Amino acid sequence: MYVLDYSYESPADNLACDEALLQAWETEQRTEGLLRFWESPIPFVVLGLSNAVKTEVNVDACTQDGIPILRRCSGGGTVLQGPGCLNYAVVLPISAYPVSTITETNHFVMGMMKTALSGLTPGVQVQGYTDLTLDGLKFSGNAQRRLKHAVLFHGTVLYSAEMGPLISTYLSMPSKAPDYREGRSHSDFIRPFSASTAQIKAAVMEAWSATSQLASPISIPEPLQEKYRDEAWHFRV
Repeated sequence: MYVLDYSYESPADNLACDEALLQAWETEQRTEGLLRFWESPIPFVVLGLSNAVKTEVNVDACTQDGIPILRRCSGGGTVLQGPGCLNYAVVLPISAYPVSTITETNHFVMGMMKTALSGLTPGVQVQGYTDLTLDGLKFSGNAQRRLKHAVLFHGTVLYSAEMGPLISTYLSMPSKAPDYREGRSHSDFIRPFSASTAQIKAAVMEAWSATSQLASPISIPEPLQEKYRDEAWHFRV
């Protein structure tokens, strides 16, 4: 598996890159997988594909503080990105990995991530289909986007306690939540994972046998650049 450790300065470009990688793997029908890491230098909100902005986001607070509100190409819930949130993405050819259905993909990838991070902190569990937790508290949310020949599965590992108060400031209570959340507020439901980015990356790379370095990301096609800079995309729901 290839590994790409590359972050853009722009939140929009970071989201566009994940989709561009998926499109490249789909079009070229590559047989190897790819693991990418990235982290945004600034805070921003990311909506899931079908999330409604006014329902999931404290728009007034974001506007007042200059927090961008963007949308990704995958499903799942709304999250706050920024320093202290290490993002990973795997792009997997369906012909080469056990990812032929949504459920199979969730089980396979979450199992891999649980194994990787349990080596750093014992007790990691998969809850609510695609959450990673410790002692019932969430530190990682994940989502996927499927095409005919390839799957993008990506998520965030929260490793900084400083992000906690910001989540409560900029995100509303989610309109949909797993049963194990039990109505808990963001501050009572989310916790950081106690490991450095270097430790997390090394553990995840080892679990995925990601050893071939991809020196630089593929070029983001102009249509995708325009899409992720267009408010009509981000505020479509």
